[in-house]
Amino acid sequence: MRSLGTRRAFLATGVATVAAIALTGCSAGQVAETALKRASTPGVNIDNSDRTVLIRNLSVQYPGTAGYAAGANAPLELGIYNQTKQPVTVMVSSRPSDDQANRKDLVAARQMGLVGGGAAKPAAPSTAIPEPSGSRPPADAHEGEQVPSAHASAPAAGQAPSTAPAAPAAAARPARIEIGPLGSVTFRPGDAEQLTALGLTGKLMPGNALNLVFEFSNGAQPLVVQAPISVPLTPASRGPAVPGEHAESEEQDNTHG
Repeated sequence: MRSLGTRRAFLATGVATVAAIALTGCSAGQVAETALKRASTPGVNIDNSDRTVLIRNLSVQYPGTAGYAAGANAPLELGIYNQTKQPVTVMVSSRPSDDQANRKDLVAARQMGLVGGGAAKPAAPSTAIPEPSGSRPPADAHEGEQVPSAHASAPAAGQAPSTAPAAPAAAARPARIEIGPLGSVTFRPGDAEQLTALGLTGKLMPGNALNLVFEFSNGAQPLVVQAPISVPLTPASRGPAVPGEHAESEEQDNTHG
C-alpha cells in the first residue's frame, strides 16, 4: 500500500503530464491550421447586371515600383466565369473615365487585345454569338498591328521601364473572349496568352487604376470597372544606402569605442 505522500506526488505528476500533452496538442493544431491558410488574392471582384458572368481578382500585373510608362503595354490578371448553361462572349475595351477631369488616378488604353497564344482565330460563321456593341471603340488601323510583348513593359521590381524598342511579337487580336456553358477563362502571369492593355494614355503607377469596359453577348448591361495594379508577392528590394547617410552615427560609435 502506498503512503499518502506518495499518492499525492503521483497524482500531481499525472496532472502535469496531462496538461503538457493538452498544451502541445493545442499548439500543434494552431500551427497546422495556419499552415493551411492561403494568402488572399488581390484584385476586384464584381458581377454583371444579372449575375450571369462573374469577374474575379481583376488587376493589372505588378510591373515594379516604377510603374508603367505612358504608351506602354500592361497585361491583366483576372478570371471570368459564365454562370449560365449558354455560351457567352465577353468583349473588353478601355476608355477614359466619364469624370476624367477629376480622376487623375485613372488611365485608359488605346486598345485592349489578346497577345500570344498562337495565330489569330479564323472568322466565326454566321451562326456564332453576336459580338457585343455599345462601348467598344470603333475599329481603326491599329487593330492587328505588331505590338510589343505583353511583358515587355513590366520591368523587375525597382527598375524603371525600358525606353528601348521591344522586339515584335504576335499580332494582337481583339479582346473578344468566348466562354462555354458554365465555363471560365483565366489570365495569369506567365500564361502563353495575355489580355493586355495596349498603349496606355498615361503613366500607370501603383495606387492608380486602369479604366475598363466589359460587354456581354447575353444582353447584360456593360460593366465599367477600374482595375488596380496587383500587389507584389514579395516586397521590393531596398535601394543602396545614401553616401554619408550613417556617417554621424558611425562617428559617435568610434568616439565611444
